[in-house]
Amino acid sequence: MAYLLRRLTTKKEVDNAIKTTEDKVLILRFGRETDSVCRQMDDILEKSQAELENMASIFIVDVDTVPVYTEYFDISLIPATVFFFNAQHMKVDWGTPDHTKFIGSFKIKQNLIDVVETIYRGAMRGKLIVNSPLDSRDVPKYSLLYKDI
Repeated sequence: MAYLLRRLTTKKEVDNAIKTTEDKVLILRFGRETDSVCRQMDDILEKSQAELENMASIFIVDVDTVPVYTEYFDISLIPATVFFFNAQHMKVDWGTPDHTKFIGSFKIKQNLIDVVETIYRGAMRGKLIVNSPLDSRDVPKYSLLYKDI
């Protein structure tokens, strides 16, 4: 469990974090503390926090306590990491069908740092979507299954 990471437990707290984080990348990790992959991701986030403090703010959001954003970002697989810059949702082309979030855990700390640096540089140039700096082997692959209702 990552004790040094700040948690957002209500919609109001998430809204406030998105609106008030200026000139930094806002990292929101959606998941559950009981999930082993979420704990792995939290460990990477915690270890990276000191190196990213000038460039990013990191928060943990439990998918069960803030279901509004879980539905809004269509979070069906956890952990899912969403990035913002100056209240603008930043997208990354991971080479997967979904550019709105990173699903799964980063393999190593340097991968997270590279992604945040790329988002930060792109956002400072006014871009809303950036290309992933990661090797395609370091991006978890998943298949989305759609069910007709």
